[in-house]
Amino acid sequence: MMEELDLLKKDWKKNENSFEQVSEVDIYKMLHKKSSSIVKWIFYISLIELLLGIVINIVLSFTKYDTQSIDLYKKWGVYEFYIVITVLLYAVVLYFIYKFYLNYKKICVIDNTKHLLTTILNTRKVVKHYVIFNLTSFAVIFVTIFSVGFYHIYIDTMLKKGIEHPEISFKVVAISLLIIIIITSVFTFLFWLFYKVLYGILLKRLFRNYNELKKIDL
Repeated sequence: MMEELDLLKKDWKKNENSFEQVSEVDIYKMLHKKSSSIVKWIFYISLIELLLGIVINIVLSFTKYDTQSIDLYKKWGVYEFYIVITVLLYAVVLYFIYKFYLNYKKICVIDNTKHLLTTILNTRKVVKHYVIFNLTSFAVIFVTIFSVGFYHIYIDTMLKKGIEHPEISFKVVAISLLIIIIITSVFTFLFWLFYKVLYGILLKRLFRNYNELKKIDL
C-alpha cells in the first residue's frame, strides 16, 4: 500500500503542472481509504476484546474457581465492590467502543482533508484514553483485592495459631504492599506491551497517514 502511495507521489511530482489536482485527489482518496480501514480495525479489535472478556467470564462462572472467588469476596467484604466495579468497567468499555464506532462512521463519509485530519487525531486520543483507562483500572482493582485478601488471610492465620486479637505490624504491611505493587507493576507492564503491539501498530500507521495528509492541500 505504501509503495503504491510512493509511486503516486512520484508521478504527481513528474506531472506537477498538468495533473497536479488529479494526483492530489488520488493521494487523498488512498489515504482516506487506508485511514478508514485502520479505524475500522480499531473498532473491531476493541469489540473482540470485550466479547472475549464476556465469554471468559461466562465460562468461568460454571467452574469451581468462580464459586470460590465469590465466596472469598463475600468473606472479605468486597463482593459489593466487585459487582459495582465490574458494571462500571463494562459501561465505560462500551462507551469507548461506541466512540470508536462513531469515529469509523464519521471517517467513512468525510470528504475533505481538514475533517479527516481532525478525525484521525481524535481517534488516536480516544485509543490512548482507552488504554490508560484499562491499565489504571486493572492496577487499582488488583492492588485493592490483593491488599484486602492479604489482610484477611493474615488475620485468619493468626487466629488459627491461637492469637485472639492479632495485629499487623507496620513492617509486615510495608513489605506486603511493596510485593503487591511490584507484582501489579509487572502485570500492568505486560498488559501495556500487549496494547502497544495491538493498537500501537495501527496508531503508527494512522499517524503516518496524518503526516502525509498534511503535505497535500485540497
